[in-house]
Amino acid sequence: MDDSPLQVLTVATAPYPDQRHGSGGLRRMVNVFQTRKHYLHNFIQSIFSSIDLRDRQGSTVMVGGDGRFFNQTAIRVIVQMAAANGVGRLVIGQHGIMSTPAISCMIRKCKAIGGIILTASHDPGGPNGGLGIKFNTANGGPASEAVANKIHQISRTIEEFAICPGLQVDLMTLGRQTFDLENKFKPFTVEIVDSVESYANLLRNIFDFAALKELLSGESHISVRLDAMHGAAGPYVRRILCGELGCPANSAVNCVPLEDFGGQRPDPNLTYAADLADSMRDGQFDFGAAFGGDGDRHMVLGKHGLYVSPSDSVAVIADNIFCIPYFQHTGVRGFARSMPTSAALDRVAKATKIELYETPPGWNFFGSLMDAGKLSLCGEESFGAGGDHIRETDGLWAVLAWLSIMATRRQSVQDILKDHWLKYGRNYFTRYDYESIDIDTACEMMEDLEIIITDKSFVKQRFAVEDKLYQVEKADSFEYTDPVNSSLTRNQGLRIIFSDGSRIIYRLSGTRINGATVQIYIDSYEKERLSEDTQVMLAPLATIALKISKLHHRTGRSGPSLIT
Repeated sequence: MDDSPLQVLTVATAPYPDQRHGSGGLRRMVNVFQTRKHYLHNFIQSIFSSIDLRDRQGSTVMVGGDGRFFNQTAIRVIVQMAAANGVGRLVIGQHGIMSTPAISCMIRKCKAIGGIILTASHDPGGPNGGLGIKFNTANGGPASEAVANKIHQISRTIEEFAICPGLQVDLMTLGRQTFDLENKFKPFTVEIVDSVESYANLLRNIFDFAALKELLSGESHISVRLDAMHGAAGPYVRRILCGELGCPANSAVNCVPLEDFGGQRPDPNLTYAADLADSMRDGQFDFGAAFGGDGDRHMVLGKHGLYVSPSDSVAVIADNIFCIPYFQHTGVRGFARSMPTSAALDRVAKATKIELYETPPGWNFFGSLMDAGKLSLCGEESFGAGGDHIRETDGLWAVLAWLSIMATRRQSVQDILKDHWLKYGRNYFTRYDYESIDIDTACEMMEDLEIIITDKSFVKQRFAVEDKLYQVEKADSFEYTDPVNSSLTRNQGLRIIFSDGSRIIYRLSGTRINGATVQIYIDSYEKERLSEDTQVMLAPLATIALKISKLHHRTGRSGPSLIT
């Protein structure tokens, strides 16, 4: 075997203009990374170059992903480039798989300078699917806008990248691999780790595992159905919920990560986790949960398929937060939700006199508040919720939070939700996604819509649909001033707020791989009518939203691609 040091090369390249690191990283179709020369290399070099060499040299970086197609190929390139860029140690999940919450946990535990996460979240996998690359910084959370902009600017002017092409890593075998490089840096180390154990230990320090085990496998245990959707959460569900907390092995399904997620989209909602919803309807199971592809998102269902909206989920956890031992010890510093998320959490914050922050979508905004000691619990309507134990949304954490509430209150999901609505009233909430819209058409619509709603004459306008009358009280383009560093983030969505508190919000999603996604959010509060069908209750506002935007006329669509 040749023991001579491995050669480090500098390779000339040319920039691509479209490598913007959004809130979900850089997401493209797999074939973009496969067919565009050095497309992957350029972006990885831009990430490394965004870190000062003095901070990078000899540092630790985490790497992992959701197991989708091309992830292992990309990880091998990342390893070769990390070595050539002075990184001292990479910690990688076995087989290249590590959930996003676990990576955040490991970044913080290992005092890494950051982590590279290979996930396109809820987008389809496989050779014809998507691929995403996201950089998380030393706090464990997604790159701030300043860091993301720096990466983008570097990518637009990049002329060369560094790589060690002879370095071949074994992603399958647990343990340490050491490589000598032909440069001034110390030996380069790669550690292939079991990513479940460190994360499981974190959860043991947050929840009462004895109480959860009694709930899930004790004498009068509840029956559960858990669907990992063939994503990265599968090994965590099996080891923690089944292996440690006693759920029967057959209660967890689709727990083997697959490159194409079994041909399904790993998106935990009623559309894409329809098999879970169907299995819950006959009343065989008391509790159901689905997890997103990289383990960050969750959906909770009660008996007979009772759906818990993400907005309600975070509000219920907030109202019962001291059912979780972690918060009994740390106290509660603040709540936060993304702007499009319903105001259900606001009512809990007001009642408990806990500070409430309304942020743009993107976990980096929550992370800033957490790092400053201002925030303990947060959530987004896109099926994400989490605490300040890490700096990412955390699907398994949210499910254990719900189970902790059930164990403490000794109530079903239905009774917990019913009691919550009786106490606070109900925010009916829905989101319409119009996917794969031509980007120019979408941007033009949003620009025209902003002109309409920000005109002074728009306020006080009335809209009548059937027997409902809505009067505009406020309309704007949402902007956010970070209370920690006073940074200003503009253009985060167009809001129409009516005099009764109802809201219509329009946004362009920045995390899709194929065209633009126009999202319409509708939120309406009811104090008395608590058990109505959500889509029926929100139909008048939906009609108004489509009338104002002329979305169907502009796009040729007859309805949304997805309703959640």
